Amino acid sequence: MARTNGTDYKPNTIVSGTTINGDIITEGDFRIDGVLTGSIKSKGKIVVGQTGSIDGEIFCQNADISGVIRAKLSVEKLLTLKASANLTGDVITDKLAIEPGAKFTGSCNMSGGKDFNKQIQFSSPQDGKQKSKEK
Repeated sequence: MARTNGTDYKPNTIVSGTTINGDIITEGDFRIDGVLTGSIKSKGKIVVGQTGSIDGEIFCQNADISGVIRAKLSVEKLLTLKASANLTGDVITDKLAIEPGAKFTGSCNMSGGKDFNKQIQFSSPQDGKQKSKEK
């Protein structure tokens, strides 16, 4: 999960066997092999492994899904559903790639980047204030 926007954030991981209830906000990439019930907002890439699951909301720049998702997804650029993915929910993205074998039940709006900036907000660790992500 290499960064493409010039930042040096190290990827975070929720390992298999770990369950988190709550909301996650991160500037960097994130991999989930455990269970997240809540929302995750990332300026980077979110990867959900085959043992991973999310029940809630996902906001990110790119996402690779191999696990089980029951969520609303807002992906600014590319959402990839791997063959083992099982997605139930509504998707807003710019580009969608679905491998044979992936399951997707829900709706898809291909306006990605246009709606993304309006929906995602991050808390700045320096000032604790909310700010909109802008390009």
